[in-house]
Amino acid sequence: MRLSTLPVFMLATVCLAPGPAGQGPGPHPRAAELQQWGVHDLTRPMAPVVDPGPAGPPAPVPADAIVLFDGTSLKEWVTAKGAPASWAVRDGYMQVVKGGGSVKTVREFGDCQLHVEWAAPAPAVGVNQDRGNSGVFLMNMYEVQVLDSYESKTYADGQAGALYGQFPPLVNATRKPGEWQTYDIIFLAPRFAADGALTSPARMTVLHNGVLIHHNEELTGPTAHKARPPYKAHAARLPIGLQDHSHPVRFRNIWIRDLAQ
Repeated sequence: MRLSTLPVFMLATVCLAPGPAGQGPGPHPRAAELQQWGVHDLTRPMAPVVDPGPAGPPAPVPADAIVLFDGTSLKEWVTAKGAPASWAVRDGYMQVVKGGGSVKTVREFGDCQLHVEWAAPAPAVGVNQDRGNSGVFLMNMYEVQVLDSYESKTYADGQAGALYGQFPPLVNATRKPGEWQTYDIIFLAPRFAADGALTSPARMTVLHNGVLIHHNEELTGPTAHKARPPYKAHAARLPIGLQDHSHPVRFRNIWIRDLAQ
């Protein structure tokens, strides 16, 4: 399904329908599937390939969006310890610098519409997870995987667009390495009761290069490597994160619409 022509206001509301008032979450709707496939199970089927069409220019920025990277400055980003981010900035993009560490936004967000453009290194180097690896983290703990998955095999819940360690994308809409790609993510943050109990799980709708790859997907908890940890109560607003996985992945034109204001 291709949703690149939907108006911004429709994208912003596609997964924000509330659940029944006063009710906590029931069994996960895909509990059987999660039980069937272990974390990073190499026998889990990979998503079918879909050609998303050619890359275009940077997407327009909506009037009410907060620009997190405009191609010239890392002022909106810091390291995990709060120091100024040290990734390379040139020619309108920022690039992961090996050893520079993952970065996070200075500002914090909850429910949001996030737009990120990224490109894997070209020519392609490495295989499996050692190939153009990075990640986009909502609330710095719920990851949409960034990976060069063009004609490259890995575990299904770790390919490009996967909700890492939990759900593969519906389709693999990855472009060739070096070509610009887009993620449009609609994120609904989890809710917790005063005693810390989960009342509503995090949800994501994700478009990769304009192609729907997750529709109102319910996360099982924070994403993690070789694990599916449970939810633990956390702040209602936290930073957006980008991962340093030692690969020179590039990012440009990053903006966000705060839906929790």
